[in-house]
Amino acid sequence: MSFMQKLREKVLKNPGKLVLPEGSEPRVVQAAGDLVEQKLVTELTLLGKEEDIRKAATEVNLSLEGITCIDPEQSDLHDSFTDEYFELRKKKGISREDAAAAMRTVLNFGAMMVRRDLMDGMVAGSVHATADVLRAAITIVGPAAEMKIVSSCFAMIVPNCEYGAGGAFIYADCGAVPDPDAEQLAYIAVAAGKSCKSLLDTEPVVAMLSFSTRGSGKGPGVDKVIEATQIARTIAPDLCLDGELQADAAILPSVGAKKAPDSPVAGKANTLIFPDLNSGNIAYKLTERLTGGEAYGPLIQGLAKPVNDLSRGCKASDIVNVGIITQVQRM
Repeated sequence: MSFMQKLREKVLKNPGKLVLPEGSEPRVVQAAGDLVEQKLVTELTLLGKEEDIRKAATEVNLSLEGITCIDPEQSDLHDSFTDEYFELRKKKGISREDAAAAMRTVLNFGAMMVRRDLMDGMVAGSVHATADVLRAAITIVGPAAEMKIVSSCFAMIVPNCEYGAGGAFIYADCGAVPDPDAEQLAYIAVAAGKSCKSLLDTEPVVAMLSFSTRGSGKGPGVDKVIEATQIARTIAPDLCLDGELQADAAILPSVGAKKAPDSPVAGKANTLIFPDLNSGNIAYKLTERLTGGEAYGPLIQGLAKPVNDLSRGCKASDIVNVGIITQVQRM
């Protein structure tokens, strides 16, 4: 069974409530219809002006049956959402008028629905920039109580591979935090461990990657990874995590046994933490292209409740897949 088939089966047993804020986009409306038809949600809400949503539905020949449509500007929820957003942001100098304007936008309104537990998760980004989706998620949904940073990960599925979790890995951070300091890197590692357990359905084995294994190299970059490893162990003492490790020592049993024989992670890692966005982004793209593997992401991790971003070139089927992943993240 493929990665997405496994997640689909998981969601079919426990579907939830999903909001898609970009309701005037035909691809989003098509995805909404598919999620409802396939019983992958108990409730699906589209946001936008009703006439725009209906026009998009006509373009994809969808009846909107079983889908709730809400116009943030006309909703009975607008005033209470405005009050809550104003309380959240007033220390930043926001006025109530600014808060009201913010709650008229679909991204902020959708994020507030998730914050209020009216929806279990949100998927957006087909017509909005990643920065806008992240801003709504971070400012309104906010980081999980135990997290100090919101980051991202990729689920990498490598065919015919014996390493990791049967060829499945979590790579982090490959899409959000450009140059994390040691503390941020530690929280990225802890969040990635949670992503591994949720998405790969296996116990995380987390490798803090470097060009050095156990002191074989020196420099500020190595020092950062060593410090991050120590901080992560303090934050999550039960997490199977080790570093600093080179990539081959992390995933190849023969190399791990030679370079770090006493490591609980070396040669067994299924969750790879890169020291910065440069290395993470390069690694996931090379893995995907050279192995013919699948890369699912970037998926946002570290939030109190799940919100995920889309590529603006996404297809309806991509939106369905991210909707499935978002629901798995809530479990």
